[in-house]
Amino acid sequence: MGEEEFWREEGEGARVEEEAPRAERPAFDLEERTARFGEAIVAFAKRIPQGPVNNRMIDQIVGAGTSIGANYCEADDSVSKREFMVNINRCRKEARETKSFLRMIAGAEPALKDEARRLWQEAKELNLIFSAIVRRRERNDECRRTNR
Repeated sequence: MGEEEFWREEGEGARVEEEAPRAERPAFDLEERTARFGEAIVAFAKRIPQGPVNNRMIDQIVGAGTSIGANYCEADDSVSKREFMVNINRCRKEARETKSFLRMIAGAEPALKDEARRLWQEAKELNLIFSAIVRRRERNDECRRTNR
């Protein structure tokens, strides 16, 4: 079973309902968007029942989910292109890791699956945004090299 299939309920389409309409979310302010995501991850983690298995996942999801915003701030303050790319790639990696732990938590705690699904969708969107930034930067760098 793939990621997308895991998050679908039986008979459900591919689209996940969003908690807030897109117009109400700051679509282009990545610093604010990643901060809100980190806050949502912390609030979610507080609702996960503690136990030997869950405690490890709680630590991991809080670490990965909150570091996306911290790494984005570092990227935004980068002094070189190389430093920018290292930090943006780290954002992308942490978003993907967050998706993985959300899936594990949803499997371990089915009562939290709906909330985990909404967070997973946002982590997926963040991962896609950071991936697009990386691809665009790589494409621009390649164009500069070939035009010299």
